[in-house]
Amino acid sequence: MQNQTFVAADPIGWHGTTILCVRRDGHVTMAGDGQVSLGQTIVKGNARKVRRIGAGGHVLAGFAGATADAFTLLERLESKLERFPHQLERACVELAKDWRTDRYLRRLEAMMAVADKDRSFTLTGNGDVLEPEFGVIAIGSGGNFALAAARALMEVDGLTAEDIARRSMKIASEICVYTNGNILVESI
Repeated sequence: MQNQTFVAADPIGWHGTTILCVRRDGHVTMAGDGQVSLGQTIVKGNARKVRRIGAGGHVLAGFAGATADAFTLLERLESKLERFPHQLERACVELAKDWRTDRYLRRLEAMMAVADKDRSFTLTGNGDVLEPEFGVIAIGSGGNFALAAARALMEVDGLTAEDIARRSMKIASEICVYTNGNILVESI
């Protein structure tokens, strides 16, 4: 499923982030902006929304939504990865099942993009574990802008996954008022 893309809609109006994951030529890069907004106010400009998780940091995870909810989900995913080492898809499916059926988790308002060296997935509270088309995932309020830019840049020869992610996030930050130019990038 190398040539697929997924962008998650923003059904509950989350504002304040853009996460982009680009897979190209055996490399994967995840980028996230640093802006946190509360309504129309920017409360922080250097948040770290992309992290390495799992033993040895072999999984990249980015989140959009309520911060405490996202941290709860990151911790749960890490525990699933401990239980199912080097089985990202299995860990994601197990987390999605818990997220959908557990009364506490069901109330969490966040989305996640996760990737290892082989696969990328978007996780939602609806129980979705979605693998992208065209090697690109984009979530958050600026996700559609970053997705469009990344899809166009995937057609340009000579660009790495990191080049595409950085350029796409810059474009998204120039269009989406809830996305800033303080971009954190992680690659594997």
